[in-house]
Amino acid sequence: AGSGTLPLRDLDLDALTIPELQDRMDAGRLSSVVLTGAYLARIVALDDELGAVLSVNPKALEDAAASDRTRQRKGPRSPLEGIPVLLKDNVDTEQMPTTAGSRALLDSEPDDATITRRLREAGAIVIGKANLSEWANFRGADSTSGWSAVGGQTASPYVLDRNPCGSSSGSGVGVAASLAQVAIGTETDGSIVCPAGQNGVVGLKPTLGLVSRDGIVPISAEQDTAGPMARHAVDAAILLQVVAGTDDADAATAEIPADLDADFADLDLDALQGARIGVWTLTPEQAAQVEDDTEAVFAAAVKQLEAAGATPVPVQLAYQDEIGAGETPALLAEFKRDVNAYLAQTPGEHPADLAGLIEFNAQDPVELAYFGQELFEQAQAATVPAEDPAVQATRDRIRQLARASIDEVLAQGPGPEDDLDAVVGLTNTPAWQTRYQSVDGQADAFVYSTSGPAAVAGYPNVSVPAGFAGLRGALPVGVSFFGARWADAELLDIAADFEDQAAAREEPGYLPTVGADPQPDNPQPGT
Repeated sequence: AGSGTLPLRDLDLDALTIPELQDRMDAGRLSSVVLTGAYLARIVALDDELGAVLSVNPKALEDAAASDRTRQRKGPRSPLEGIPVLLKDNVDTEQMPTTAGSRALLDSEPDDATITRRLREAGAIVIGKANLSEWANFRGADSTSGWSAVGGQTASPYVLDRNPCGSSSGSGVGVAASLAQVAIGTETDGSIVCPAGQNGVVGLKPTLGLVSRDGIVPISAEQDTAGPMARHAVDAAILLQVVAGTDDADAATAEIPADLDADFADLDLDALQGARIGVWTLTPEQAAQVEDDTEAVFAAAVKQLEAAGATPVPVQLAYQDEIGAGETPALLAEFKRDVNAYLAQTPGEHPADLAGLIEFNAQDPVELAYFGQELFEQAQAATVPAEDPAVQATRDRIRQLARASIDEVLAQGPGPEDDLDAVVGLTNTPAWQTRYQSVDGQADAFVYSTSGPAAVAGYPNVSVPAGFAGLRGALPVGVSFFGARWADAELLDIAADFEDQAAAREEPGYLPTVGADPQPDNPQPGT
């Protein structure tokens, strides 16, 4: 069932890139109807055990047929013409429900989000909605990633009893298992890059403001962004190129520089030649938590950077404790503001505000089955609004520190020749076994992350497959490249060159288990 060729006997869906698919469709050797049908067949064959797809677009094949007609009459509208795309189910779609994984939103009736509309106008086929950690992992203090009351539990396609990380779990698993060619995820802190790393795919958290957030269920406008997830860097770049750009409905997009190079898909596979890459090394305390085989993957990735012509420079990023201490208090106030605004402007039958969501969950038979809603309750109880000077000061301070932590490392020496092009760090440690607080007292065994600085700074961060670790060497590990604000194109070049050099991704094996491993203490996972 795991074969990438199902049901196209002569096409390996796992390996094919969007440009290769476009060549076949332009030549008349493939149609969007056949391609979309192949992905729909894989969803039927595999998703019962993966839980990655929360809902399927009932008109996907009709949309594909319309795309084929457009190609025949006028040519492709974009490099995404006819390409099936999964959307995380916190991105509004008029055709399907948008639930954020919550039963409270089953009867909401939103219009298309800006990025949904851009995808449709580009000829992409919205094949379905991806499962996610409910409310993007911002409901319970001890939540289980990849679980939602609407979609159930998402599983790693590499080892089915392992966790896919969150909150863009279904997006990461959906592309890893070839249930769609590409997917949209969202991140506040870690929720694109962690599931990308843990599921062996490429995931880009863009610079905040590069992609419109209009019509996306929020945590905080100060950190939220949507971004691409794909099996190949070129596909992620093509997806970004279609959805990026200014939008009157999202003021942050007005900050996109007028001269920004937005030709993201024109990748430079020699980007690492002569580059200087900061290597964010583990501290002794971190090294004690990270297993030796995971450290070996990172060490091998650094060797691959050198083999591609880059100079690695060991670095440490400052201010991390201060950034971490201020992030959640700021997010709690901002979440209350932003989710109330989203609910107020979204038509349909659903709770009117955060207080109504809390009441709904308390009375629902499913919502609180595995973990609570402590973050909801803390946000609701906060009497200080997001506009309060103290909250604003915290947000301004942690953003300033996060930007400084990256900027100071990039500008290392006395001259421009000493500057770094990017920083690289481990995206993730191998996936832990999926557990539930209410069942065995322990949820996500989250060990280590490098997502915080770029997330809080609003800077770009891209995770790329780097190797495998864990029991039987069966679990993917990624590395993350992050850099300066608006340096998304440069980071995609670096990611594509590293991907080409390392060639680390392997097709999922759908193993039932590889056995149990120790479960360390649990910090809050990606949001």
